[in-house]
Amino acid sequence: MEINEFGNESAQVVLIQPVGDHEIDLIENEINWISDNTEISFKLITFKINDWNRELSPWKAPAVFGKEDFGDNAASTLNEIMKYCKDETKTYYIGGYSLAGLFAIWASYQTDLFRGVVAASPSMWFPEFTDYMKDHSIKCSHVYLSLGDKEEKTRNPVMAEVGNKLRKAYGLLKDKGINCTFEWNEGNHFKDADLRTAKGFLWIMTNS
Repeated sequence: MEINEFGNESAQVVLIQPVGDHEIDLIENEINWISDNTEISFKLITFKINDWNRELSPWKAPAVFGKEDFGDNAASTLNEIMKYCKDETKTYYIGGYSLAGLFAIWASYQTDLFRGVVAASPSMWFPEFTDYMKDHSIKCSHVYLSLGDKEEKTRNPVMAEVGNKLRKAYGLLKDKGINCTFEWNEGNHFKDADLRTAKGFLWIMTNS
């Protein structure tokens, strides 16, 4: 796992983000957008995920596009990330886009290390995930959720449930007293991933 750090090394706020190859070139845009919209000093640590479906999935699930099934190696990924969150004087937030957003939510059911979660266009269609949320308690107090307004308009019957599943997740979190917001963005799943993630981190930094 390739790990890179950006921003102010001594900042009290630390943003944690699993990323894929497709996001590496967008990180600078994301950081600049956050910096342009807040005076809060922060450090961003990215964790490059090599096998997206395996390393970010909390449990095994069948493929919903292509032929690649989902694995169950999220716990190992989280254990690696937690090695970089040991300074108790820092405030840690975890966030991600797509399956990394789902992973970020799941991670905050496993540990109380993170004050808040950013799930930008998360893969909330992931089988049985909202049931998991219903039966367990999240260990952070602030959650940012977002979705593109065209994401649920897909021919894939599993992925078409993303809107309903995310609405349900939002309701579950609000019912448990979590400071949670749900923002709609313009476009499909592949539009403005850097901006959508940046907006989430900005909200979580200024509302927690």
